[in-house]
Amino acid sequence: MSTGPVALLTREYPPEVYGGAGVHVEYLVRELRELTEVQVHCFGAHRSEPGVTCHPSWSELSGSAPHLAALRTVSTDLSMAQRAEGARLVHSHTWYTNFGGHLAKLLYGVPHVMTSHSLEPLRPWKEEQLGGGYRLSSFCERTAVENADAVIAVSGGMKADVLRTYPAVDPTRVHVIPNGIDLDEFRRTEAPELLRKLGVDPDAAYVIFVGRITRQKGVVHLLDAARLLPKELGLVLCAGEPDTPEIAAEMNSRVAALRAERGGVVWIEQMLPRPQLIALLSHARAFVCPSVYEPFGIVNLEAMACGAPVIASAVGGIPEIVVPRVTGELVPLELTRGGLPGPVDPARFAQDLASAIASVATSPERAAALGRAGRARAEAEFSWRAVAKKTFDLYRALAPA
Repeated sequence: MSTGPVALLTREYPPEVYGGAGVHVEYLVRELRELTEVQVHCFGAHRSEPGVTCHPSWSELSGSAPHLAALRTVSTDLSMAQRAEGARLVHSHTWYTNFGGHLAKLLYGVPHVMTSHSLEPLRPWKEEQLGGGYRLSSFCERTAVENADAVIAVSGGMKADVLRTYPAVDPTRVHVIPNGIDLDEFRRTEAPELLRKLGVDPDAAYVIFVGRITRQKGVVHLLDAARLLPKELGLVLCAGEPDTPEIAAEMNSRVAALRAERGGVVWIEQMLPRPQLIALLSHARAFVCPSVYEPFGIVNLEAMACGAPVIASAVGGIPEIVVPRVTGELVPLELTRGGLPGPVDPARFAQDLASAIASVATSPERAAALGRAGRARAEAEFSWRAVAKKTFDLYRALAPA
């Protein structure tokens, strides 16, 4: 390959990782560094790790108005584009850095690869969080995706979404490279003492949700389904980072109402360190993913690696991970058209979700068998080393020596 490092642009990087895109970048960088030189450009506070440059936003843009968050992002993109000079290729992740990658392409004449972890037009609820900034985030994404030399989609479903949402994109420029899993880190771990510290009874049967409090993750539909579950089956919610104060208030109200009807509801509102998360997944009777939009759903893979069967809505890239009646169950979900996406029939979706959860989680033998099959599938089909090799091969095709 030509000289110079790969400049990888990302909002999230350890220790500031809160979502699937951040997990993807963390492990991808680790494996890519075995193959090539990588310079990471990220948001947030200074990191001491060599090869990592942090880019704070402009202090002049401080303030609480929703649109200012989008403007701060663009200011960080400008800084990243400046510091990417000398790279042989720029690789951006999510709309937060896509515009920075596009600017570097224009400034330095280098290829721009962007990984599409989600699409702004398919997340209209983001307008609640960003206000007019949502139109800016959509502009940044569209500009990048339509001009990138290559677009990496994390699933076949994601590729279909890219081509449907942005018909100007040449299909030959869209490459499917899925997420992976660290099989040494994510494995079944018996740690009852960690659960007790979190207020979870390790001897009780429970199902678990892990995700941010956002419309996308569908946690409100799980709370509706929980009202229909057998009372002996507990519910653990690892749910934090609400998109807006309104969503946080709705979540508080719904959890309070559910607790008034039944016991066994544990809500952990902070993002947990991985050892605690792995322990919770390992002890769970099942993991539940009720998302209304999920291009891949890396948390499903994490659950499978820990031996937990997965009950998930059949949307996006999830059917490429979860095999019905083999590693868990898929719940059909017909979404509304226009406006905020959600179930056409929320009551029916809650009922179907509850039935699928009960069919797995009330049978320890079936749950264990599905969990073993999930672990085997994770081992056979997903690894970060393979993801990095496919990504590096794409780099070499775009920037040969």
